[in-house]
Amino acid sequence: MKIVELIIDEQDEFNGVEAISIVENPAIEEDFIALKTEQEIKLAEVNSEKKILMGALLIPNKPIYRRNGEDEYYIYFSRNTVLKASQKYLKNGNQKNSTLEHQMNIQGLTLVESWIKEDMVHDKSVKYGMDVPIGTWMGTVKVDNDEVWNDYVKTGRVKGFSIEGYFADKLETPQEKGVKDSLSKQEEAQVLIDKIKDLFKENDDPCWEGYEMIGYKMLDGKKVPNCVKIK
Repeated sequence: MKIVELIIDEQDEFNGVEAISIVENPAIEEDFIALKTEQEIKLAEVNSEKKILMGALLIPNKPIYRRNGEDEYYIYFSRNTVLKASQKYLKNGNQKNSTLEHQMNIQGLTLVESWIKEDMVHDKSVKYGMDVPIGTWMGTVKVDNDEVWNDYVKTGRVKGFSIEGYFADKLETPQEKGVKDSLSKQEEAQVLIDKIKDLFKENDDPCWEGYEMIGYKMLDGKKVPNCVKIK
């Protein structure tokens, strides 16, 4: 099974994210939360709703399983690609481009906040209990569409965000790393496992770039990583 890194081709003006879709099963496996004033709300007990959704739009270095006919593979996005995708989405003015389950264009949804997570302690996502790695593209979407909010969000029929767009691929296979074509199935599987482990290991780094973790500390009664600037 191959692993494909998806990238943005700087020479292709059509590369990048075109729309944000609200879906029942987001491929990045992160649900959004609905916000009421400053608190997470239970969708069955909503009053005076602000109708705002917060969630991860794209998580770096997360292997995502894909199948196209008989072809099975994993895709992932690097931190740099996630950053470029978030910036190009806004530069192209796509904040109002939304779909439902990647099948139907919907009106009344607008990306009103967009940021890259850079801090494991003070980032807004942490405040709302969202455990995503450094480099994640986060966003909040204002829902000015009563049908979507009442029939899909409040009922739990949609649970997260999923992006749609065009990306170039940078194929990574055992052969590209100098491994002979005669690898056994078991050896090929081990190469894949090692690669996926490397991706998850990078995601496990709790500190932002230029800092290293030295034990833990207590913050507001919680045990959090102690990130110290590298000298």
